[in-house]
Amino acid sequence: MTMRVKGVSQIGGLAAGAVALLMAAAPVAAIAQDTAAKSTTHDAPPSTDLPRVTVTAPYTTIHGGYVISSDFRVDPRMPSVVFPGQALQQDDILSIRPVHLNPDEYLVLQECAQADCAQAANVRVWNSAGAVNTYVGANSERIWIKHENKYFIFLKRLPLVTGACGGCGDSFTSFEPLSPPMTLYPTGQAARMMQEKLAEHADDPAIPVVSQTHEESEYVVRFEGGSTVRIKRMHAANGPAPDQAPGGPAS
Repeated sequence: MTMRVKGVSQIGGLAAGAVALLMAAAPVAAIAQDTAAKSTTHDAPPSTDLPRVTVTAPYTTIHGGYVISSDFRVDPRMPSVVFPGQALQQDDILSIRPVHLNPDEYLVLQECAQADCAQAANVRVWNSAGAVNTYVGANSERIWIKHENKYFIFLKRLPLVTGACGGCGDSFTSFEPLSPPMTLYPTGQAARMMQEKLAEHADDPAIPVVSQTHEESEYVVRFEGGSTVRIKRMHAANGPAPDQAPGGPAS
C-alpha cells in the first residue's frame, strides 16, 4: 500500500512553476516513455528509436573507448536543479556519485514522464547510505540511459525517520514512482507513520546549489548544507554500447 501526501491538484505553485521552468531550461530532447511510466500511463506512445549521437561537448575527454563529459550545469532560473548541458542520448551511461549526503537528504534523478513534463519518473534515488533503487548491474553510481529524454538532478530534504517505527531504519527507502517534477513522495511503513509531518513539508523546495566546478572529466556540485555530488556522462566512442554498458570504463 502506498501513501500520497498531497494530490497533484493540491501541490500549488511549486510543481506548476517547476514544469514551466523545466520545459524552458532543460536541453531539447525527444520524449520517450520509461517502462515504469508505461506501467501507470495507458495509451502511451511507443519509445522512439533514436540515431546514435556522439557526445561532443565542452569538458570532454576520451578514456577506455568512451567519450566522457562533465558538461552539466545549473540554470539561473532553477538554482536547485542540475541539467546535462546536452540532452542525454540512448546508451549514454550517467555516473552520479554522492560524496556526502546529510541524513535527512535525498539525491534524486528524474526524467519527464510526459511531453509537457507535468509528471516525472524517479530513475534513481540516493539517501545518506547509498542508492535505494539500483536495478541494472547492481551498480549504485551508474545509470544506463535507455532512451533520449529530459533528465534532471536535485537534492530534497525530508523529515528524519529515526524513531518513526520499529525496524524502519534511519531513512526512507521507497517512493512513488511518478509525481510532479521535483517532488518526492515516500511510501511504506515509515511514510504511513509520518504522514502528518510529511504533509507539512510536501511543498518544501529543493535544496539550492551553492557551487559548481568542472574537475577534468567530472562535474562537482555542492549544495547548501555541504552535500557534494560528482557527475559525469559516458558514451561508447565508436559502435554500439557494450553489453556491460552499466559498468562503463574503469574509473
